[in-house]
Amino acid sequence: MNIKLVKLAYEYKDQLFEMLEEWKRDIEENHTNGSPWMIFRNDYHDFDYYLEHLEIKEATAMISLALEKCRELGIEKVLMCCDKHNIGSAKSIINNGGILENEIEEDGDIKQRYWIQL
Repeated sequence: MNIKLVKLAYEYKDQLFEMLEEWKRDIEENHTNGSPWMIFRNDYHDFDYYLEHLEIKEATAMISLALEKCRELGIEKVLMCCDKHNIGSAKSIINNGGILENEIEEDGDIKQRYWIQL
């Protein structure tokens, strides 16, 4: 499986809407909510407002929740990567215990690789 973390932008608007609508349906049908409440804090139908009001501390919180799930699964060490120029992601990773291992060039972009010991 090839997964990467990307910053929300206009090019992902349709995917965001589709994901959140599916999430809401699941919550309503199963009466459960495994999502971080911050995702629904702002009305995503007003995409400009939603995009403008994303905060770094929320990205940080979502990483923290993901790491919590990793702990539950017995994972002891997590590798997180981001573009070198994505300061917000780098800060979020560092705030969650990320230690920079190295930087690699991939398709002309420099990626930073951080390890988080759980």
